[in-house]
Amino acid sequence: MKLPASLDPRRWWADAVTPDRLLLAAKTAAAAALAWYLAPFVPLAQSEYSYYAPLGVLVSMYPTVARSASSGLQAVAGLALGIGLGLASLAAVGLGVSRIAAVAAVILAGVLLAGVRALGAGRDWVAIAALFVLLLGGADPDGYSLSYLMTMAFGVLVGVVVNLVVVPPLRVGRADARLSRLRDDLGEALGGIAASLAGRTFDPDAADAATARLTGTLADVRDEVELADESRRYNPRSRRLRVPRGLNGRRLEALSATADATRELSSALARLTAGPDADTGLPGDARRALATAIEAVAHLVTAPPEPDATAAPLRSAERALAGYTDRLRALEAHQEPLDAWEAAVSLRRVIAASVPFSTSDADARGR
Repeated sequence: MKLPASLDPRRWWADAVTPDRLLLAAKTAAAAALAWYLAPFVPLAQSEYSYYAPLGVLVSMYPTVARSASSGLQAVAGLALGIGLGLASLAAVGLGVSRIAAVAAVILAGVLLAGVRALGAGRDWVAIAALFVLLLGGADPDGYSLSYLMTMAFGVLVGVVVNLVVVPPLRVGRADARLSRLRDDLGEALGGIAASLAGRTFDPDAADAATARLTGTLADVRDEVELADESRRYNPRSRRLRVPRGLNGRRLEALSATADATRELSSALARLTAGPDADTGLPGDARRALATAIEAVAHLVTAPPEPDATAAPLRSAERALAGYTDRLRALEAHQEPLDAWEAAVSLRRVIAASVPFSTSDADARGR
């Protein structure tokens, strides 16, 4: 029995020991040790609660500096809200409310407040902090609460500073590589469609399977690009980057439009080639012209997103598509199928997605 990919231990190991994950783990461990060492010196906090400092590091260590800062602040805000809730529950206990009723009430209120989206990563800490104060506050709830908050906040500060100072994570190169692989995969899919159409061997099922795989890849690449853009924020290393800000986002949108157009093209060709005769839906000359146009568009898709690299393939794709549409116009009215024009529209969409990268100000727009 073959395990699903998500349950394969080899996949777990591969995910756990990537260079980015190893660096994050090392920085988190070092920051936690540093926070533990310095926690006894935190003002207004009792040294016996120093163990909360490494916990603060853990809640603030994320793959990007921006997310570390925002998540750390949100955690402290949720913590403060939960501590206030816990102190209120202790006051209720002092007035005669049973502790078991107080536990139920504090959990109820904490879970309700965790629904506040503005708290972000701090939502999970509201109920936890409230329960800790209620059950662990002991004879000195004020001292415990203040120590809890200050020590956790100190840990968050240490985590953010370490993440910022020690090789702040920058994921732009990885996103660029994923986009390039997706670009090549799209070009390969289009090239395969062109070759099969020219050889009268177009297989709709195979084309659909290829485009379906591209759709799954596109979702993964989108996550990678968003993480890369986030990693540039507040990151001093981003100043040395030559990749214009926003370029990967524009590449992603262009490739997403290309993937959509490729699916539409595949559907149109499936209908055109559905008859027993390969030339039934589209006469031979027009079919060969369409195959040439698809091949030219495939070369355009695989061109690097730079004006010098894109200009010539763009002109070739425009000429090839014009040649195909001229063939369609030359057909008799009854021979001019709508699906043939839909294929042309799909190719036009791919070309339009590539146009912004062919002009000299393409890079400037991303700065």
